[in-house]
Amino acid sequence: MNETIKEHSWIPLILVACASFIITLDSTFMNVSVSQIVADLNTNVSTIQLTMSFYTLITAAFMLLSAKLQDIVGKKRLFLIGAVLYGIGTMTAAISTSDTMLFIGWAVIEGIAGALMTPATVSIISGTYSGEKRTFALAIESIMVALSAAIGPIFGGIMTTFLSWRYGFACELIIVIFILLMQNKIPDFTPTESKDDLDITGTIISFIGLVLFVLGILMMSEDATISVVVIILGIIALAVFALFEIRRKRNGKVPLLDMDLFKDQNLRIGSSIIILSYIVMGGGLFAVSLFLQSVLELNAFDTGLTTLPLTFGLLIFAVVAPSLTGKWKHKTIMAVGSVIAIIGCLVLLYQFRLETTMFDLMPGLFILGSGLGFIMALSTDISLINIPDENQNNASGITTVGQTLGESMGTAIIGIILILGVMGGIIDAVDIYAPQYSENDQIHQDIYNYFQKMGNLDELKSQESIVIAAADIIVQNAMGFVMIVTTLIMGVVFALTLRLDDERIKIQ
Repeated sequence: MNETIKEHSWIPLILVACASFIITLDSTFMNVSVSQIVADLNTNVSTIQLTMSFYTLITAAFMLLSAKLQDIVGKKRLFLIGAVLYGIGTMTAAISTSDTMLFIGWAVIEGIAGALMTPATVSIISGTYSGEKRTFALAIESIMVALSAAIGPIFGGIMTTFLSWRYGFACELIIVIFILLMQNKIPDFTPTESKDDLDITGTIISFIGLVLFVLGILMMSEDATISVVVIILGIIALAVFALFEIRRKRNGKVPLLDMDLFKDQNLRIGSSIIILSYIVMGGGLFAVSLFLQSVLELNAFDTGLTTLPLTFGLLIFAVVAPSLTGKWKHKTIMAVGSVIAIIGCLVLLYQFRLETTMFDLMPGLFILGSGLGFIMALSTDISLINIPDENQNNASGITTVGQTLGESMGTAIIGIILILGVMGGIIDAVDIYAPQYSENDQIHQDIYNYFQKMGNLDELKSQESIVIAAADIIVQNAMGFVMIVTTLIMGVVFALTLRLDDERIKIQ
């Protein structure tokens, strides 16, 4: 490895941080563009939700394989292969003429590319920097992920309102080209394993388990019984995967995932915190963006502008967090962040009304973003701090799976909560605002379709009482339920932070 590059240059960090930025940006910047995509591609909310969820799901499903491939083909080479593939995917998405083409370019190609690059971003940092530089670099990488998740809505809003959502993908392509042009600045890492060590069976089982699990969640609004069955099958597949990996290691073969890593308390708890915090981030942004566009009827730019305080909160507190580790433990800072995020959720809980303005939501979003900033900046570092160097690639795969799976589950779970809230509130809302249609099943279906089409059914808009009923359902039933769920999730995160062990961090 080039030692000059290794210890004296921040360029490798900049390049991998750029990759983390666009990978996460893809899962958030389209939230504010949902209504425009639905109209442009003649599709519906559920299809776009499915595409958004499958982008992060496919990334997560291939993440463990990618983490292992680093040891076989090399971190840098795998990272660059992913960058090239990502460029192809983002170009395909930019010129999409149908929801199928968008799904292939965005969810499939970019999803696989994101899986190839993401574990490498963390392991390249861990292999390039050490000591305080490593802590700082990992914090910057986490900040870039959090920042892109938060800045996505305003970026998407600008693109969609003044240009087109397609230009968002085009901007990502420019960043990919920059990474490829500067690839010589990334240090080379010698592969430590051969292709014979690749666990194909384990890869297939883990992929099936993750896909079934999240797909089951997505199916919840269509058929609850089938959904539960699919979720259970996914859990069984993941359990089989774990047992298979344990047996493979006992037989002297290299496992896709070394299950012994989960004996480390920080990695186990830290990964859980990462998943839960990204569920709140991804799902919360999806829900709020949908409310702003459906109920307040804001355009993409104003929707992004409304969520901008969350971006500022994330950025400010994520940057501050590493500097506080000299005075306080990681767990203390993250626990404080959890409490702040809970306060943000509770503030937002009482802000979703028919007469709500964009300015009413900004304080709560800032508080929520501030709390998440503390957590996201330090969660990766505390998860990996006790992991030996030889296991860093595998462990980084676990944390990055947590990030992407959290985003995918967030959009899926919160999206389903919204849909279930709408379905559950239709009868009551019609009884209140349009009692003359109480027995009219077609009106009930029209309201559901109104939600799915983001308010674009002109024939329904002519019936003012029905439109008010549809908006009231989203406010009273759906958004309230969403904020209660996110509050409970952050409560679990708070409890988990108290179980972290960071004595070794303080000693170092």
